Amino acid sequence: MAYDADVIVIGAGLAGLAATAELVDAGRKVILLDQEPEQSIGGQAHWSFGGLFFVDSPEQRRLRIKDSHALALQDWMGTAGFDRPEDHWPRRWAEAYVDFAAGEKRSWLHGQGVRFFPVVGWAERGGYDATGHGNSVPRFHITWGTGPGLVAPFERRVREGVARGLVELRFRHRVTGLSRSAGSVDTVTGEVLEPSGVERGQASSRDVTGAFELRAQAVIVTSGGIGGNHDLVRANWPERLGTPPERMISGVPAHVDGAMLGIAEEAGARLINRDRMWHYTEGIQNWNPIWDKHGIRILPGPSSLWLDARGNRLPVPLFPGFDTLGTLEHIMRTGHDYTWFVLDQKIIGKEFALSGSEQNPDLTGKSIRDVIGRARAEVPAPVKAFMDHGADFVVEKDLAALVRGMNALTKEPLIDEAALRREIVARDREIANPFTKDLQVMSIRGARKYLGDKLIRTASPHRILDPKAGPLIAVRLNILTRKTLGGLETDLSSRVLTEGGDVLEGVYAAGEAAGFGGGGVHGYRSLEGTFLGGCLFSGRTAGRAAAEALR
Repeated sequence: MAYDADVIVIGAGLAGLAATAELVDAGRKVILLDQEPEQSIGGQAHWSFGGLFFVDSPEQRRLRIKDSHALALQDWMGTAGFDRPEDHWPRRWAEAYVDFAAGEKRSWLHGQGVRFFPVVGWAERGGYDATGHGNSVPRFHITWGTGPGLVAPFERRVREGVARGLVELRFRHRVTGLSRSAGSVDTVTGEVLEPSGVERGQASSRDVTGAFELRAQAVIVTSGGIGGNHDLVRANWPERLGTPPERMISGVPAHVDGAMLGIAEEAGARLINRDRMWHYTEGIQNWNPIWDKHGIRILPGPSSLWLDARGNRLPVPLFPGFDTLGTLEHIMRTGHDYTWFVLDQKIIGKEFALSGSEQNPDLTGKSIRDVIGRARAEVPAPVKAFMDHGADFVVEKDLAALVRGMNALTKEPLIDEAALRREIVARDREIANPFTKDLQVMSIRGARKYLGDKLIRTASPHRILDPKAGPLIAVRLNILTRKTLGGLETDLSSRVLTEGGDVLEGVYAAGEAAGFGGGGVHGYRSLEGTFLGGCLFSGRTAGRAAAEALR
């Protein structure tokens, strides 16, 4: 029986595009399948902020950030917390990825035309000891052009493969099975869905118009994770993170449903670390949604006062931008699935960024003029739109009105004005001189010692109740589903493994479907900027390995 292609790639997101591009470079014939319409090529990466983790980059050195491979590996291992027998390959992938991030990653991307915003962000600051969770230094590099700017060179390479007759793009093809016709997995079956003209990210029809069966010497699974399937998220929710949220919003479209992971598992693949996941605690409902339950993550600076549902400050070091999963664990043990930021206009204008390419038109559009305009604006336009229209925002001139607005957004009026006033006044007293026992105030002052934060990410210390800094703002924060940290177990060649540890012949996996490498390269936590890079690294590895292995 003849093959339809050398390799079938399942999933046209960033990992799938990277794998296909490498196969094209090797002269291999590829069929690239995706259940969504062609206008959604690039998958979740298109919607991203375009953040990438580099180590000792030119951007870091220009900002006098002293980074090194040893420091990055220390941070990665302290953050990952690998502690399971099945962490063997994830640990190996982590070591290889830090090598990549400290080595050829930037030059490889730069050679394809990718450029980076000059100010490096400081995500996941940790707040524990030197060997614990978090980035010791700023490492979050924003792609000039955000997610679309990162997708573009890989889409271009794939479409060049189409022009050369090496790639067939088959959208609206939903895979339902993997099987063998010889010794290895070489057959992909599924359903053809009716054509759809919906815009990128919107729900497409699931009406079936036909069936397909395709054969190739190798199959690469790059189908993503489970973030759009809230039932599956809850089913895999780990006990260590408390009770699953009653209500969540979605950082990814509904088609990110995890179905392909189950299909691969049925074919003999080993799925590991399924309880490891990465969800954000600073989610807000999109006032102009593209998909169902569409949420946006606030990328906060360090100054907002973070309160639980009853108005209590979150414990040290759970400050904005310090420890995502530590904060999630604390929230889920409070008996409520939401929290609050309380701040003022001076803070929101300087410290709020919104994750997503569509929320950053200046960076996405590569407009230097608009970037300068954002820096000069009292409040950036995308943030101002949420202040004006967002369902989770309360904006008032005085604290009494703010508390009334906060209580109007929740089932129970849990915020007590007098108690909240005492909390804010106590914090504001700590601003009065350069000495303080408040660790968040120390962190604000420490952040401003870094030029990048002082310029665009951290407001100068001031009293929140100072009328000159107002109006006052409260933001209700929701749990936002996002990434699957576990996945299909793979060796360093991206070959999928079975329960017995053997290679599942013919099957490779990359991107979120493989836990960004090995079945969970991040371990329990992420250092941020590592998801897109993980898709690129594992996709490139899978494409090269499959091309090399073909007869």
